[in-house]
Parts: sequence; C-alpha cells; structure tokens
Amino acid sequence: MLLNITVYNMKEYETLDSLKNLVRAIPDYPKSGIMFRDITTLLSNPEGFKATVSGLCKPYKIGSIDTVVAIEARGFILGGAMADRLACGFVPLRKKGKLPYNTITQEYTLEYGTDAIEIHADAIDTNARVVIVDDLIATGGTAEASVKLIKQFSENIVGASFVIDISMLGGRQKLEKMGYNCNVLIEY
Repeated sequence: MLLNITVYNMKEYETLDSLKNLVRAIPDYPKSGIMFRDITTLLSNPEGFKATVSGLCKPYKIGSIDTVVAIEARGFILGGAMADRLACGFVPLRKKGKLPYNTITQEYTLEYGTDAIEIHADAIDTNARVVIVDDLIATGGTAEASVKLIKQFSENIVGASFVIDISMLGGRQKLEKMGYNCNVLIEY
C-alpha cells in the first residue's frame, strides 16, 4: 500500500512574523474589552502549524528536554507535537477536576478572573528537564501557576514556549524575572 505524502512549502512562513496573519482577532471575548487571539486558524493551516511547532521547539534540541508540560487546552495540541519532535514525554496541566488520579492543585488569576490547574501527583520525574508550552501568555498567571506545580517535582525548568505574547500585560516579563527563558513567536 502506497501512502501519498504531501510536502508543504515553508517559504511563505520563513519568518515567524508572517504567522501573525494566520491568527484571528475576536473582539470582546470572553468579555467586553478583551481582544481574543484565536490560533485555531493558524493550527488549521498545514504550513502555519508546522512552522509554529518548529518555532516552539527551536531553542531545544532532541535529548535536552525530558518532559513537555502543556497547559489546557490549546497547549495540548502544541505540546504533543513538541514532545514528538523533541523525543520526550508529555504531561498535561488540566483545569481543576479533569484528571482522574491523585492531583496537586494551584490557583491563579487571569486578566478576567481566577481559575485553578492540576497535575497528577506522579506526573514528572524528580529533576526532569522540563519545558512549559501554551498558546498564549498574557498576565502570566497560568504560567506562574504551572511553574509552582512543576517545581514540586523538579527545579530544572529549562524554559517556556508560547505562540503569542500579549506584551502589554507583562506575563513574559514576570516569567523572565523569575529566571525562566521565554520563547515567543508572535507579539501583540
């Protein structure tokens, strides 16, 4: 049985700035005054998706990471692809009440409210080299909560990768002040 494999032309997305054109802006979602940056349009574009995953993985080499920790929900899409490319494990951080086994919970604030994330109590090996991934960093509350959860297992957080940084909200700067390198593909 022969498989038909399509090779996508990456020339259009040689610069990560061109990925910005694939992100849809939705005003006043989830509440008035917020400009939601929707990456589903980016993910549905084969060339854009491939360039995004490549960009998120770029600072890391195969074997340099033990675990990709991805934040629910769009982070799962990106984190799974990154873990595959980096030949490492994948751990999901989920919203409270979604994981079936013993969990550790961390509350955090969003730019429009509060929430909590959880991780399985046995999810990460002690001192594993970890990278955090999500689609977007805004105020940094979710990312900071992720760091707090991961540090209960390992102090070796190598960095964090995000498709989008809403720079005026200061989340990236918050993580960098905590000593973590942030890899960001698109800034608004």
